Amino acid sequence: MITPLVEARDIVKRYGPTVALADGRLTVLPGESHALVGRNGAGKSTLVNVLTGLQAPDEGTVRFDGEPAPPLADRDAWRRRVACVYQKPTVVPELTVAENLFINRQPLHRGLISWRRLRREATALLDTWDVHVDPEARTADLKVEDRQMVEIARALSFGARFIVLDEPTAQLDNREIERLFSRMRALQDSGVTFLFISHHLQEVYEVCQTVTVLRDARWITTAPVADLPRAALVEAMAGEAVSRQEQTARDVVAAGAPVVLSVDGLTSESYQRVDLTVRSGEVVGLAGTSGSGKVELAETIAGLRTPTGGTAQLQQRQLPFGDVRAALRAGVGFVPRDRHEQGLVPGMSIGDNATMTVLDRLGRGGFVGTDRRRGFATALIERLDIHAEGPEQPVSDLSGGNAQKVVMARALASDPRLLVLVNPTAGVDVKSKESLLARVDSAREDGTAVLVVSDELDDLRRCDRVLVLFHGRIVAEHPAGWHDHELIASIEGVDSMPEGVDHG
Repeated sequence: MITPLVEARDIVKRYGPTVALADGRLTVLPGESHALVGRNGAGKSTLVNVLTGLQAPDEGTVRFDGEPAPPLADRDAWRRRVACVYQKPTVVPELTVAENLFINRQPLHRGLISWRRLRREATALLDTWDVHVDPEARTADLKVEDRQMVEIARALSFGARFIVLDEPTAQLDNREIERLFSRMRALQDSGVTFLFISHHLQEVYEVCQTVTVLRDARWITTAPVADLPRAALVEAMAGEAVSRQEQTARDVVAAGAPVVLSVDGLTSESYQRVDLTVRSGEVVGLAGTSGSGKVELAETIAGLRTPTGGTAQLQQRQLPFGDVRAALRAGVGFVPRDRHEQGLVPGMSIGDNATMTVLDRLGRGGFVGTDRRRGFATALIERLDIHAEGPEQPVSDLSGGNAQKVVMARALASDPRLLVLVNPTAGVDVKSKESLLARVDSAREDGTAVLVVSDELDDLRRCDRVLVLFHGRIVAEHPAGWHDHELIASIEGVDSMPEGVDHG
């Protein structure tokens, strides 16, 4: 029997009432590339935090090469065992490659840094691992793939032979990805072991020998990649519910319904040449992984961001970019992705929070009628079924579900032509989720165009169609009635529609 290089057993990790990992397991053998896959929220990041010594598990054990993991406080011992190369680089961009390789441990001569020795040791390290990068180059000037190799070389210099690659291909094109994979294979031949995390399942089959699946914070399966067909892998990630889901009974949006939102060639650092339309009374979903660009696209339409190219029209008028107030005046209602950071003012009352977008309707000359605002807020509380003592109650007193209803109330208060919802049911209980989604149905029936961005399949089932973004591009469109595994396969990049498909 080969002793695993890394073994995690029965890992449990809680954050207050939230169970981030209920049954984390991983066994990685020396010299392999082992994939860790699962949908957003499956527990991958939590398991990586435990494996890299950033957090201690509440239950369970981690062993390296048969020995117990070192104490969390012994950072040097962790560095000798494991390193993580994240999607966002951790190198210091203004320093040279050599300086980054030996940061905080530069060779000294008489108490001063020996620059000649630093360059010599950096060159030797890069040569040892066949990393073709100039040690005197400024790290900010390197390609993304070369910065990643510098981080890997730095980790190897501590003695670590287990490298976690967290979404390493997210910012690479196809040619760069193939070069990265070639370097990974060469490092494997030299005795380096990888844990490879990617939302692109095609990459798992290209570069990994074994795959572990997490779902709903639990270990589901570990299998040789060659023995696990793609359909079986997607099913393991999606669960058993791969049959067609029943959709909410409703009329099909007429093809002749007026177009409310028209997006043409919208481009930014997060997405490229996006075209889409949303008609009156239509609910369109945007799905994708965390790095797909879906949230950034929605935030652009809502006025939070400014694209680098393209246009968006709301009822044939140019939509303002980078100006939330102007977007509100144009007819956009918005539920942001984080109610705590972006959605609520905790020191204010429910009524203040719910009506802050319509104060101009509640008074004249800059004065707001107290009774009128209280009446308007009370109506919103009843409409959204917010469980509260009244509009004067501090919003900070509310449960998560009721707080989210306040955010939705504010978005609906202005009677928007377009409603943009980002993760509208995140962190709420089942009853609150159903109530919030019912408001989406009501908006639809009123003729409002709705754009829903969510990681929750239940949110997306309310949609007339779902557009899937992958690496910043719309790659698939699913009409209502999709199978879970079909949508997840598109999200994870297993299949895609040809470029040029009409999304309107």
